[in-house]
Amino acid sequence: MIELKWSSNMAYAVGLMATDGHLSIDGRHLDLTSKDVEQLDNFKKCLNISTKISWKSSGYRRKCPHVQFSDVKFYRWLQSIGIEQKKTKTIGEVKIPKKYFFDFLRGSFDGDGCVYAYYDSRWVNSYLIYTQFCSASLKHLKWLRLSIMKLLCREGKITYQGKNTYKLRFSKYASLDLFKKMYYKEEVVCLSRKKIKFEKFLLQAGGRN
Repeated sequence: MIELKWSSNMAYAVGLMATDGHLSIDGRHLDLTSKDVEQLDNFKKCLNISTKISWKSSGYRRKCPHVQFSDVKFYRWLQSIGIEQKKTKTIGEVKIPKKYFFDFLRGSFDGDGCVYAYYDSRWVNSYLIYTQFCSASLKHLKWLRLSIMKLLCREGKITYQGKNTYKLRFSKYASLDLFKKMYYKEEVVCLSRKKIKFEKFLLQAGGRN
């Protein structure tokens, strides 16, 4: 049984559930699906569960690794903080203690976020970095943007991405601040490939500007 106590690991796991997680209609089963086995291992570690990683069909002739387990109390606790069944288009605020918000955000980033960079030919030596969070719920992205604005004094821009999906995007210096807050110490639980990519872009930016 999962200990229902806030910590950096719990907040990270909640971030994963808010993006890639699923609550079954039976009121007891929870599922996290990800193409990254490391992400599933991180999820298990954060919740201190020993559930085996298995494979399920996802789309046409494609199988994805996932973790599925039963915990009624954890299920109901997630509902109490804003994560419901069929949440994809309806999720809004998630009740996260301010102390752990950026752990939650790191989980959201590992779930449905990305970072990318490029040189803009319009300006000499211009290296642009953008951090992006995606969701089918505009309400959720508005809450994320407001929360980051309050805690970091950085304002992101929300745009419609197409296919019923919205994106919340932060530019270069906001991305630097987000990185420092999400990865506030070396050993935080995270998806390593995204952290390495982020670090590479920031190093490139520091060397060129």
